Amino acid sequence: MLTYDDVNKQNDKITELTNVLTFLLSDRALYDTQVISDLFFVLVKEVEEHLKTQDKFVYRTLLASSDQKARNISNKFMSGGVEIKRVFAEYLKTWCGKKKCKQLFIKDHIVFVRETEEMFELILNRIQDEQEKLFPMLREVTGDDVVIAK
Repeated sequence: MLTYDDVNKQNDKITELTNVLTFLLSDRALYDTQVISDLFFVLVKEVEEHLKTQDKFVYRTLLASSDQKARNISNKFMSGGVEIKRVFAEYLKTWCGKKKCKQLFIKDHIVFVRETEEMFELILNRIQDEQEKLFPMLREVTGDDVVIAK
């Protein structure tokens, strides 16, 4: 079972990690530490899990709806999720050398920080869109303010 509380906790954790990492990465003396690397890969895992959760539970309810607007929103978020996964994989490949990695290889701190901030903005905009568009539509379709999927 997946609840709105579950996805809100995921979103809060992702937001918190992006905020902390944005602050820490701004200090060039810190960006190459194990602590930042560990936090970074916790964020990677959280984002990947969040997108998988959405793929598995959220979209099918909207796609099964007779409401064309609900199906359109679902399709928009599904295609957006595919694009985020693609961009995220390219980003990881650039800074890790491969899609699935465990260590950052930062050759140019300025470019890394800029691209990381862009990636974080993409992720945070997605979270905001979920809160403002996806979840309200899901609540409307299901009539449930607690459970997203069983």
